[in-house]
Amino acid sequence: MAGKLILFPVPVGDTSPDLCIPPYNREMLNSCRIFIVEDIRTARRNLRAMGYEGSIDDTLFLELNEHTAETDIINYLDPIAEGHNIGLMSEAGLPCVADPGNLVTEMAHRKNIEIMPLVGPSSIFLALMASGFNGQNFAFNGYPPIDQNKFFQQLKNIETRIYRDNQTQIFIEAPYRNDKLLAFLAKRVQPTTRICVACDLTLPTQYIRTRMARLWLNDPPQLHKRPTIFLLYK
Repeated sequence: MAGKLILFPVPVGDTSPDLCIPPYNREMLNSCRIFIVEDIRTARRNLRAMGYEGSIDDTLFLELNEHTAETDIINYLDPIAEGHNIGLMSEAGLPCVADPGNLVTEMAHRKNIEIMPLVGPSSIFLALMASGFNGQNFAFNGYPPIDQNKFFQQLKNIETRIYRDNQTQIFIEAPYRNDKLLAFLAKRVQPTTRICVACDLTLPTQYIRTRMARLWLNDPPQLHKRPTIFLLYK
């Protein structure tokens, strides 16, 4: 009997899995001895924290990150045909969302492999829930272009959709560029366009605030190296 590809959410920050991961996930976690992960050291730490009962040293970890070529993952799912479940984990939050795991799930569909997504935390949806913005029409834009001219052009199109289509716009950024992104957004969008900053979600240091762009120019929060979601709306 063939195994499954199981998509395991992990905590979005350094918080207890008991606060955000359902107990059923632990049962499924212990059905796997092979995991596809972004970083092996982080995966080991997450497995221990989530109550994995298998031997970490005897567990097989297959890396999938920005340095992995698509040709390297061709055989990753082969053990499923032999009856083994394989777990897919992100660095934080949901696998396959702002995460390279979609390459594996796409391959699983081509191979007619059963895929089991499990419930867990998503910083994107937690931020949307708390923003006060439109939750019926929204777009996740991922990481903005590093080139500011390209980003400014993208931002103009995005702001058009905010006002024309009532569409919430969502961004994520590398944590060390958070402060720069907030300053750029606050200066380049219309002064009354609202920006929500959702930082350190699920952590004791959680910070969530929505206000007009012009008000973010004075006394901005310190977001450097803190996982943050940025949302824009009218």
